[in-house]
Amino acid sequence: MVFYFHGSLLNLADLASDDIGCLLRIIEKGMPCYRCEIAMQHVLDFDFEKACSISLSNLNVYACLVCGKYYQGRGLNSHAYTHSLEAGHHVYINLQTEKVYCLPDGYEINDPSLDDIRHVLNPRFAREQVQHLDENRQWSRALDGSNYLPGMVGLNNIKETDFVNVTIQSLMRVTPLRNFFLIPENYQHSKSPLVHRFGELTRKIWHARNFKGQVSPHEFLQAVMKASNKRFQIGVQSDPVEFMSWLLNTLHAELKSKKTKRSIIHDCFQGELEVVKEIHKKVLTEKKENSDEHNNAVVAEGGAANDDVVRETSKVKFLMLGLDLPPPPLFKDAMEKNIIPQVRLFVMLDCLASAK
Repeated sequence: MVFYFHGSLLNLADLASDDIGCLLRIIEKGMPCYRCEIAMQHVLDFDFEKACSISLSNLNVYACLVCGKYYQGRGLNSHAYTHSLEAGHHVYINLQTEKVYCLPDGYEINDPSLDDIRHVLNPRFAREQVQHLDENRQWSRALDGSNYLPGMVGLNNIKETDFVNVTIQSLMRVTPLRNFFLIPENYQHSKSPLVHRFGELTRKIWHARNFKGQVSPHEFLQAVMKASNKRFQIGVQSDPVEFMSWLLNTLHAELKSKKTKRSIIHDCFQGELEVVKEIHKKVLTEKKENSDEHNNAVVAEGGAANDDVVRETSKVKFLMLGLDLPPPPLFKDAMEKNIIPQVRLFVMLDCLASAK
């Protein structure tokens, strides 16, 4: 817990018992010549939309470090200024610039003890730190004393948004994708709010200095609803496969290079499938008039029985590939539950190689 006292911030853990008692007596007397403040870190939540709680504007918004509410502006007659007078809360942080001010006096507070709050507001990673992220896995402790593992934190289910949460948790396991979005400079050229909200959510999930052991994807969901024209929205259940397909294609469209038409999405997920079709020569002759230039027609080798058959080979690129799962068993286990069959991914891929 941090106190703001007469122009400086004091950490309660660094004060002697006599100093704490003196400070509490000053606060209790309510002396008007001092600005005594408590920065309540446990009430700060930067996961929600950064908009003023009164005007609902997202321009020049400040967070009160005492109650955690958002207010617009810090000038005379602004909502933050009025709140500082009515509630007696005097320390505010600008959610965009990360600067901290004392209101209603209006001067900036420069103190290293506020860095923890800044890191939670806008998590940041160095490139060297990202490269060794998997090698230095350590448990972190939240303000409530609970332990959490960065990258494995829970996501709040706001209202039937579990299809989004399971998709995000899956994508967070893809190391190249994670490393790309942990560095905002990699996608600063993009003007898409969806790209930046996804990057911000990635940094929060992998941040080791969070105040809580869970993250709320509220801002990311707001960007999803806007980008999808409410095709995916809070309160409406959707198919996670459909959502993942839409998300990957949308992120690729916003990130792809104008020259190469490639992006981190295609680098991570795009595959190539070779399709071989056996067709009769008569059908092939009719099809050649409208055939694709990339198709290769190879005459099948063999006896006279194959003289009228040709093989047409083509390569198809894909982001998602449907595979057949094994059928569930008829019998139940000792716990009267159906046994969930387990099969290796490569076994299911072998079925494609043998399919005709």
